[in-house]
Amino acid sequence: MESDECDVVVVGGGPAGAAAAARLAARGFRTVLIDRARFPRDKVCGDFVGPMALAELADLGVAQTEAFGATSRMAQLALHIDADQPAVMSIPKIDGIPGYGRVIPRLQLDAWIQDAARRAGSTVLDGRKAEAVERAPDGIVVRGRSAAGPWQLRARLVLGADGSNSMVARTLRGGVPPSQDRIMAVRAYFDDVEGADGRGDIWFRGDTFPGYHWLFPTGGGSANLGVGMLTSTYPRSGRNLREMLLRLIAEDASLRHRLRGARMRGRVLGHPLTTYNPRLPLIGDRMMLLGDAAGLINPLNGEGIQYALHSARWAAVIAADCLASDQLDAGSLEGYQRRVHQSLGTDLALSRLIVQLIRYRNLNHVWLGALRSIASRAKTDPDYAHHLGCVLTGLTPDVSTLGTGAAAKIFGQALVSPLAGASWHRLTGRGRPARPAPDEPGAAAGPGAVPGEFMNWAAGTGRVLSEFTTQLTRAAITRNTAAGRGARVLE
Repeated sequence: MESDECDVVVVGGGPAGAAAAARLAARGFRTVLIDRARFPRDKVCGDFVGPMALAELADLGVAQTEAFGATSRMAQLALHIDADQPAVMSIPKIDGIPGYGRVIPRLQLDAWIQDAARRAGSTVLDGRKAEAVERAPDGIVVRGRSAAGPWQLRARLVLGADGSNSMVARTLRGGVPPSQDRIMAVRAYFDDVEGADGRGDIWFRGDTFPGYHWLFPTGGGSANLGVGMLTSTYPRSGRNLREMLLRLIAEDASLRHRLRGARMRGRVLGHPLTTYNPRLPLIGDRMMLLGDAAGLINPLNGEGIQYALHSARWAAVIAADCLASDQLDAGSLEGYQRRVHQSLGTDLALSRLIVQLIRYRNLNHVWLGALRSIASRAKTDPDYAHHLGCVLTGLTPDVSTLGTGAAAKIFGQALVSPLAGASWHRLTGRGRPARPAPDEPGAAAGPGAVPGEFMNWAAGTGRVLSEFTTQLTRAAITRNTAAGRGARVLE
């Protein structure tokens, strides 16, 4: 059994863990980054690296390489609703942030960020599975197993960046994530795809809603094609998302046109994701959670890479101060959790509210109508399309005057007005025949709802609405406090 001591053990070598290790090692702390996989390794993902994430990667020194510059640049996004003509939007350029994203397979991206951690002085140990975190006098111990046998590392601080099924998060929180916070996604790569490399496409269809599918170009005629869905709205029959993806390829006319001469490379692979839940802690004594392990995934679009990189930077700042003062209790680390909530909480809470609304599949026609209204306006109103592009590509965190206000303006009237106009009988489906178990998610939109299903949805909506209101109040207090400090400085 190996035993070693260091300042920080980072569990998980993806973007959050590798970026945090790079930042802490650069500050002079002895940092060890461990991961169960051997790198480079693949990871199921949409591979879209948005403008905010590109800015983070540039700050880490990752974006300056020739290989990075050769990756696929995506400057447009098309939103499809059923067979309607898509709303095509340019990715906005804001405050020096790039006006485009990149589509980079995780096989490359994660390895590049790990290289940055090595260059900064972090020790990277892959092929080692972390199995337990245990508190010890004046430290914390991570235990695990590798091909060479059991190992352990003693540190002053542990950063959990080990994904949506995080062992560190389960240890900190005392259990697994709630099922309501889970997304399931599958994706495959295709070669010889037709169409421009610079545009990504997202589709919503009545027969698969509230699921969605995407096609993001990875360059050279290749593309990442996938489908995602809330686990709580997953098909109740034996069919699965892989079959749904293959059916969409065969039946969706616009997708079939792009893939008519294409061939699939490899297999269709899937992975569950845990989305944001403001009620769950991000810190404990000598422990912090980052990225997917912290649930920092937008439940509306599945975006996680930029939040992983944001959280790595914020965690490194707080961790460095706490390591320097040797104050590593939960109260001292609270500044990190507060920063996450201040910067991301309101936008993610709004996304969480929208997602909660569309869980109720008996109103699929209402939600699709709202999306059709949003897409139609984006085609004719450039300012509206600009704001929608910001929301869809993650250009909202830390841009508070644009973020929540724009998202609320776009989704508020489109979703809430039709809901407010629906009758009680229409909402609950009372007086209609019972709905059969669906073979596909869209079948749930048929007539007839289970009253208990409606009541559970209504209770959940009230709970999530309360969370969103709380986040808005906190944000307003923070802005007013900051404005007051600024006024005193001017005086």
